[in-house]
Amino acid sequence: MQGLRSAAIQDANTLYIDCADIPGTDCYCDDEAAEVIRKRIADAGVTDARGIHFFDNGNYHYMSKIWTDMVQENFSLVVFDHHPDMQEPRFGNILSCGGWVKKVIEENKFIDNVVIIGVAKILTAENPSHKKVSYIHEDEYNAMISKPGEFEKFILGLKNLEHPLSQNIYLSIDKDALAPTYATTNWDQGTLRLEHMTAIINALAQQHKIIGVDICGERSRDMDLADTAAADTLNNTLNEKLFHLLTGIHGVQ
Repeated sequence: MQGLRSAAIQDANTLYIDCADIPGTDCYCDDEAAEVIRKRIADAGVTDARGIHFFDNGNYHYMSKIWTDMVQENFSLVVFDHHPDMQEPRFGNILSCGGWVKKVIEENKFIDNVVIIGVAKILTAENPSHKKVSYIHEDEYNAMISKPGEFEKFILGLKNLEHPLSQNIYLSIDKDALAPTYATTNWDQGTLRLEHMTAIINALAQQHKIIGVDICGERSRDMDLADTAAADTLNNTLNEKLFHLLTGIHGVQ
């Protein structure tokens, strides 16, 4: 994110919306904060969910709810995440990083279904199930890639899921789904390999229209100073790879 921020300030084709001063946004996003965020997005001239949106660490994954609220056509939500993000809110009906997927399902009339890839199975057992949500657990993924030809079959089978994907897909990537080799995040991480994430995204793009993408999973802001440079280098490299992958897909701008 550090490299992205610097690049965005210098690049006229990249929009940087600073929301760091808005209170009530860390892990939970209260209604007042959400309205301020929506207003800043609108004031920046953004009217839909198209494009690639980067936003800080996993504490702010609820931003995916704010972006998908802008989708005005039927779509499937495909999420790479080590966590299901299907928790009930701890108080009220507040939007949170741990429950934003559930809020999308409950409040977005255009959502057809959700597929979450790389999630820890033990965590899905602790969260409510939903008929619109399919999980591809990391243990299933690990078993699959250990057998020759199985990953290729999985790629071909993406269109034959229990709940088939819509033609339109909104893609949300939390980098904590990836193994620590590829990113340093502020949550516990999974085991997904970047080459497999890339293959899945390319397969989705060949079979569907990707109508928007967001990416989170930066490092914690309170890391020891001795570790921040290495973490930022690793994350900046990954962000650049994801950016070039996604901008190479037709329709993603």
